[in-house]
Amino acid sequence: MKRMLAGAFTLALSLCSMAQGVQGWPAGYGGVMLQGFYWDSFDDSQWTVLEKKADDFAGCFDLVWVPQSGKAAASKSMGYDPLYYFNQNSSFGTEAELRSMIKTFKAKGIGTIADVVINHHGTNSGWFGFPAEAYKGVTYQHQSTDVCANDDNGKAANEARRTGVQLSPNDDEGEGWDGMRDLDHKQANVQKIVKAYENYLLNDLGYAGFRYDMVKGFAGSHIGDYNTAANVKYSVGEYWDGNANTVKSWIDATGKKSAAFDFAFRYTVRDAVNADDWRKLAGASGLTVEDGKYRQYAVTFVENHDMQYRSASEPQDPIRRDTLATNAYLLAMPGTPCVFYAHYLAYPKEIKAMIAARKLAGVTNTSSYLPYRSSKDYYANTVEGTNGKLLVVVGKGANGLPVPRGRYAKLLSGYHYAYYLACSAETPWADKASGTYETEDLKVKLTAVSTHEDARLVYTTNGTTPTAGSTQVASDTEITIPEGETTLKVALLVNGVVGKVITRSYKVKLPVPFTPQTIRVYVNADNVGWNSYVNYHSWGGTHKGTAWPGDRVTTAETKDGKKWYYKDYTLNNADDYVNFVFSIGTAATASDNQTLDVERVKKTSYFEISSMKENGKFTVTDKTAAMGIDNVQAGRNVADSAYYTLSGHQLSARPVQCGIYIHAGRKIVVR
Repeated sequence: MKRMLAGAFTLALSLCSMAQGVQGWPAGYGGVMLQGFYWDSFDDSQWTVLEKKADDFAGCFDLVWVPQSGKAAASKSMGYDPLYYFNQNSSFGTEAELRSMIKTFKAKGIGTIADVVINHHGTNSGWFGFPAEAYKGVTYQHQSTDVCANDDNGKAANEARRTGVQLSPNDDEGEGWDGMRDLDHKQANVQKIVKAYENYLLNDLGYAGFRYDMVKGFAGSHIGDYNTAANVKYSVGEYWDGNANTVKSWIDATGKKSAAFDFAFRYTVRDAVNADDWRKLAGASGLTVEDGKYRQYAVTFVENHDMQYRSASEPQDPIRRDTLATNAYLLAMPGTPCVFYAHYLAYPKEIKAMIAARKLAGVTNTSSYLPYRSSKDYYANTVEGTNGKLLVVVGKGANGLPVPRGRYAKLLSGYHYAYYLACSAETPWADKASGTYETEDLKVKLTAVSTHEDARLVYTTNGTTPTAGSTQVASDTEITIPEGETTLKVALLVNGVVGKVITRSYKVKLPVPFTPQTIRVYVNADNVGWNSYVNYHSWGGTHKGTAWPGDRVTTAETKDGKKWYYKDYTLNNADDYVNFVFSIGTAATASDNQTLDVERVKKTSYFEISSMKENGKFTVTDKTAAMGIDNVQAGRNVADSAYYTLSGHQLSARPVQCGIYIHAGRKIVVR
């Protein structure tokens, strides 16, 4: 009996310790998160693509929030229509690819944040036919009784009566979402499934934390319960509300077991930028302006997949200008900043340099800050980092603001932004962050941030620690990093004494020349009976978009007994691509006879239109591989301008005989 009591006491202590360990988000956290996707980023956010960026992300982003990784209801989906929890084969890749990416990220010191969508759930058989899933010998399946009584504004109740099934006796605790079944998180079966799912995400797949979707849909107390059960370190909820007090109330409802996105911060930045009046930042509201009580739980951002500009028909609520300035402000302020992937892809070097400055100063999610200067044309704050005071200035007048040189050293400046660090930080600085650079020569400016006017810098490029006898330069000297891999170490030198050392790792590659290339896009429409033409509506990349419904294409050829319409397009750089919608009819009628979007076509391709529809639009099958055309890489440097046969024989000139050849790493068809 005594041994059982001792065991019970130990278990109680363990559970108590676990509950205390869940704090929603670590205090004093200096990391930066990346939202590793944007809307419809099916190419750029493939697990294999993100995994290849691990070296680029390392040392810069500490957390990467990725798309919902479970199999969704739609065949091509961003994941917000969840159908399976334990089937992790999604529009972004296979489970094996997901596991590989998470493992690689972890090895590079990067935690992966799962997009957890548990407010609602899809069915694959009628209104209440949820799929059953088995995991470690246990079967998990939502039941009709897990569906909120007032789901879908009463439509679910009507269907339940018609089919003779029971719903939960409880109404939805929050906002509903039509189209999928809203789950009742008071139900024991829902709680059991969610807890098993989150255990799987953390302890099997290897995720580091959760981003909860649409937490306005159910009570915050459930998030606290789930996070305590999972013992998760990082949790952030999408409580979409510009009222900071409402968001704080939700954080409190979780028992402070989760952080929240700081929507009020985002809306303040948007208003200042879009109105071109930077004084609006002075009236900022949000979790970050509290007296330290909620900054720990603030995940700040300026754009995301729900707010970005998508198209003329879905303009959303974007930042219309000054993307760099808004990111400069975001990355200097307290809270945990979350950088939007589309912004990072557009400005990777600038954003990485901003993050390096943030980390050099030691800015954390609980740092304090004070206004410095303000006008319509600029706004400036000083932020107290653990290593020094960071001054951020944003706005079209940012680089014209006088800043006393005896107190601050300039670290960075760009279009409508500037960063300064207090000279008392006594540290060296290199203005290029670690990473890969494609350039003939990489120039890096070295700066001595010091109160000593005669401070100098010593550095090495072979990874060794600088000494007083190493190469010595004055502050603000530019050095050249050669092609190849270089480990740069820079130290402050004051009165012959070597001080703080910083390290940069660079990989410099010469740019690969690109020759504009022509691709041919074939379409077969036999299955839908389009026998005389196909409209090609095209846009994207450097291609000038067509007016709807696009170009009427009648040119065709017969292959394997099928009629293939075709049109040629030119790709102007290595990242170029073209998107398509195929249809028949006029501008007024084509919307009733169109395909789903075919995106990011970068090579000669064959597409077959199916008679099957998804959301009222014909699906399309990529038949390129079956037609014997693929993105084959030559067994030589892709910069090689020679032509080769498929057997590897090098030709002396451009081929004139019909056939298939390899040129600059691509398969070329000569007709």
